Amino acid sequence: MNKLNHVAFIMDGNGRWGKKKNNSRNFGHIKGIEVVKKIVKSSIKLEIPYVSFYVFSSENWKRPKKEISFLFKLIKSYFLKEKDNLITKGIKINILGELNSLPTDIKKVLNKTVNLTKKNKKINVNLAINYGAKNEILRAFKKSKKKTNINNFEKNLDTKNIPDPDILIRTGGHKRLSNFLLWQLAYAELFFLKKLWPDFNSNDLKKIVKNYKKIKRNYGSI
Repeated sequence: MNKLNHVAFIMDGNGRWGKKKNNSRNFGHIKGIEVVKKIVKSSIKLEIPYVSFYVFSSENWKRPKKEISFLFKLIKSYFLKEKDNLITKGIKINILGELNSLPTDIKKVLNKTVNLTKKNKKINVNLAINYGAKNEILRAFKKSKKKTNINNFEKNLDTKNIPDPDILIRTGGHKRLSNFLLWQLAYAELFFLKKLWPDFNSNDLKKIVKNYKKIKRNYGSI
């Protein structure tokens, strides 16, 4: 049976879900945050040590300014409200991506949350915000300088000291990686669902984990 250390999520479909419900794209984003909370709770029950969520990509800056502003307000308000709950439940927050390029108030809240939860050990939740895998790889390469071997290179990735994902789950019907953890997903099992993210639930996660544990993983061998 395969050991499961890390599940990564591309949470596609929030905006489409909101429109489908005769509401706004922002309504879908609100629902999407609720699903993240439920999936983290389920991951704790399933004893998954690491989960990663693709929250905001480096390409998402192309979206309408009003939607971007709403997303950042949603992120900020969530952590201001939930920080005590995160500590109580033992949830450690880590940020992947170029944090320094974010608005000052968002950066401040995220840094504070990371610092407040750094000793938590129940589950590690990685949030990819202003993240792009190509930029991450380029940054790591520049930091590695002359000592460019795999071990040294991986120490300079945003995911240093974090095991590579065993599973990638993407909702929303599209079968692509969208510049997410390109290096780290080299041997991940990929699951693509037609469901939009706000419709994803704990049973979906349990089914995928069950299927994953049956897969024979060879890593190039027989």
